[in-house]
Amino acid sequence: MAPYHIRKYRESDRKWIVGLLSRGMAEHVPATFQQLLKLPRTLILLFGGPLALLLVSGSWLLVLVFSLSLFPALWFLDRKPWNMFVDMTLHTDMSDITKSYLSEHGSYFWVAESREKAVGMVGALPIDDPTLMEKRLQLFHLFVDTEHRRQGIAKALVRTVLQFARDQGYSEVVLDTSTIQLSAMALYESMDFQRTGQFFFCIWARLVPVPAVHFIYHLPSAQTGGSVISFFVYWSEYNQFGCSSKQSPTFHCNDKIKAYCQFTSESHMIGCGWLLGFCFIQSF
Repeated sequence: MAPYHIRKYRESDRKWIVGLLSRGMAEHVPATFQQLLKLPRTLILLFGGPLALLLVSGSWLLVLVFSLSLFPALWFLDRKPWNMFVDMTLHTDMSDITKSYLSEHGSYFWVAESREKAVGMVGALPIDDPTLMEKRLQLFHLFVDTEHRRQGIAKALVRTVLQFARDQGYSEVVLDTSTIQLSAMALYESMDFQRTGQFFFCIWARLVPVPAVHFIYHLPSAQTGGSVISFFVYWSEYNQFGCSSKQSPTFHCNDKIKAYCQFTSESHMIGCGWLLGFCFIQSF
C-alpha cells in the first residue's frame, strides 16, 4: 500500500479532478442499468410491449425494430441522471473550485496525493440557512481513484472534513449520496453518520429510480479544552490508523496522522505531536 497525504487543492489539480468526477459518476451506470431492468414496469415494457405491438399491427418487423430500440432508450434513461449531476456540478461549485471552496473562511477543498499523483478528493461548504438552529457543514464530492481504493483514503478524507468542522465550530456535518453507492453508504454508517431521509434530485433520477440518501453527523463541542484532552481524543483513533502494529511502516503511520491532524486548532497540536511521537516509538 503506497503512502499518501492530504493537502489543499491547487489549480493544477483541476483537470484530474474533473476527470475523476466524470469517471466516478460513470462507474455507477452499469449497476443502475441492472436495477432498472429488474423493475416491474421495465419487465412489462420489455415483454408486454412487443406482444401488444404484434397483436395490434401483426408486423414482426415492427416488433423487431421496437425491441432493438428499447435497450438503447433504457441505457440513455439510465445514464441521464448521472450526466445531469456532472453537468450541474461543473456549472456550479466545481466551475471554479478556488472561488467556491477556498475564498472564504469555513469552507475547504482537499486532495489526497500519493507518489506525487492526486488519487482522491473531498470538499466542504457551509450551509447558509438562517432557519437552522445549528451551524452546519456539508461534505461534497468524496471520490477516490479506483486503483487506490481499500487503502483507507476515503475514510481519511472524511476524518479530515470532520476535524475541520470541529475546529471551525460546526455542530453538524451533512452529505448526500445515492442508494446505488453501497460502499459509500457503508463507509458513512461505519463512521457514525446517520440516515435522515431520501429524495430525488431530478425527475430522471425518479424514473430510474436512484434516490439520494441524506446523512448527518453530530459533532461534539468544538472546544475540547487543551492539549491533554486532545491527546486522548487522538489516542482513541490510534489503532484505527494501523499504527499499533510494528508491521506498519513508520512513514505510513506518520502520513496518516499528519493528514488527520492537519487542520486541528492550536490547542490540539501538542496532542498531535505526542501521538506522532508514540507512533515513531511504536515502530521500533
